[in-house]
Amino acid sequence: MNKLVTLVVVLFLTAVSGAATAPEVAAEERTCTGTISATTVDNVRVPSGKSCTLDGTSVKGTVKVERDATLKAKGVRVIGNIQAENHRLVVVNGGSTVGGSIQVDQGGAYKVVGVKVTGSIQAKSNNGDSLLRNNRVNADIQVISHRNGVEISTNRVDGNLQCKENSPAPIGGGNVVQGNKEDQCKNL
Repeated sequence: MNKLVTLVVVLFLTAVSGAATAPEVAAEERTCTGTISATTVDNVRVPSGKSCTLDGTSVKGTVKVERDATLKAKGVRVIGNIQAENHRLVVVNGGSTVGGSIQVDQGGAYKVVGVKVTGSIQAKSNNGDSLLRNNRVNADIQVISHRNGVEISTNRVDGNLQCKENSPAPIGGGNVVQGNKEDQCKNL
């Protein structure tokens, strides 16, 4: 009987202590199919085929751009990454800051102008008239397998500027690179 009472007391205390613990709060994901102005949100998702404008928005997490979607971000502050895969268009400009990286893969055009990026800018297998200009990048810029033209001009890069397998080769110049200018970006 003593063991049964002890077991009941242990189970009761475990249940009470679990109930007293604050519940975990998950970061909320905000779906954007229009405009989000100067407000703070956790994460942003631009669903397939939709368009989103972020204007002065603060994002505590990540911005994800899905298949055939468009993101236009001006004057934003993103603590995490901007990630786009199979996107239609990604535009980030207007003195925006990104605490992580900007990653645009296997999609359409992208334009990143006047942005401070703590991580890297990585663009792989995109298609469309694209532009990387006047950005401050604390790590690398990588442009790989781009089709239909990309200009890379007047960026300040603390890491490497890497370009390969782009057709045509990137154009531009005036980039200040602390690391190496490699392959097709050697003379930019």
